[in-house]
Amino acid sequence: KNVLNLIKYYAEKNDAAFRNEAYEIAKSFDETKDYQLAEYIMAVLSDANTFSPQMDAVTHAFFKRVELSNTAALPLPDIIKDDVLGIVNAVGHNAGINKFLFEGPPGSGKTETAKQIARILERELFIVDFDSVIDSKLGQTSKNIAALFDEIRTVPHPEKVIILFDEIDSLAIDRINSNDLREMGRATSSVLKGLDSLDDNILLIATTNLYKSFDKALSRRFDAVIDFSRYTKDDLLDIGEIILNELLNK
Repeated sequence: KNVLNLIKYYAEKNDAAFRNEAYEIAKSFDETKDYQLAEYIMAVLSDANTFSPQMDAVTHAFFKRVELSNTAALPLPDIIKDDVLGIVNAVGHNAGINKFLFEGPPGSGKTETAKQIARILERELFIVDFDSVIDSKLGQTSKNIAALFDEIRTVPHPEKVIILFDEIDSLAIDRINSNDLREMGRATSSVLKGLDSLDDNILLIATTNLYKSFDKALSRRFDAVIDFSRYTKDDLLDIGEIILNELLNK
């Protein structure tokens, strides 16, 4: 099984999963006291420079690192900010919840909030590259989604990263909507399976502008859904004043 997995991950160019499988093989040899083989595998991996404690040293097929700037974010309404602080506290105290969905209209701060959470928790933020996941070939998108979650499950030091599915509706739409292609229905099913397979060490944040069109089964996979549409008129005026003052200063 391990060897078949090695071939599969090599063919898929899934370096993270390939390295993890090789490590499992070395560990099994070590447990059966075949120390020479275990050491040989580890030496080969070491010479190939495949094991690295840094995420940046690993090439990922389906997601890429997001640079976190020190630019101050626009203020969130207190009602949303309290929900975000709840996420930070839950993750910081290992409360066992790790999947969060941010829903609301464009420009309401969903993606920027994910960046702020990464800064607060001192984690690296990686965003899923949907262009590399979605494929026009029949059935290939579902296979790519499965490979994507394989990559996520095998990231080095998962406690130090956040995976961002920005506009996850690109992959996951309502499976029972008769106007949707069967292919996207299969893609949604693959996303559901992938979310079910994640352990608590993986912190995953997804955003969407199309929450009302979401598959209900998908919504239930998230530990919390944060509504970013809860801005009052005063909130919007405060934000408008901040933007205007920045422009005037320039």
